[in-house]
Amino acid sequence: MKNLAQSFYAWYRSTLRNAKYRWIIVIATIVYLISPIDLAPDFIPVIGWLDDGIIVTLLVTELSQMAMEVLKARTASKAKNRQDTATADPVVVEVMD
Repeated sequence: MKNLAQSFYAWYRSTLRNAKYRWIIVIATIVYLISPIDLAPDFIPVIGWLDDGIIVTLLVTELSQMAMEVLKARTASKAKNRQDTATADPVVVEVMD
C-alpha cells in the first residue's frame, strides 16, 4: 500500500509540474473533490473525508512549492540584473562645445 501511495504521489507531482498537463490535473482534482464518486465515499464519516483531505493537501503543497520556486527564480534574476547593472562599465559622454 505504501508503494502504491508513493507511486501515485510521484506521478501526481511530475504531471503537475509538466506545464502541458498542469491545468488538466488541477481541474481534475477539483472535479474529484466536488464529485460524489470517490475512492472512499464522503458519506462514510472519517474515511470519506480522509481521501479528500489528502488530495487537497497534495494539490496545495505542490502548487505552493511551485510558486515558491518561481518566486525564488524571479528574485535571483532581479538580483543578477542589479549586479550586472552595478558592475557594468560606466558610459563616458563627451560634451562638444
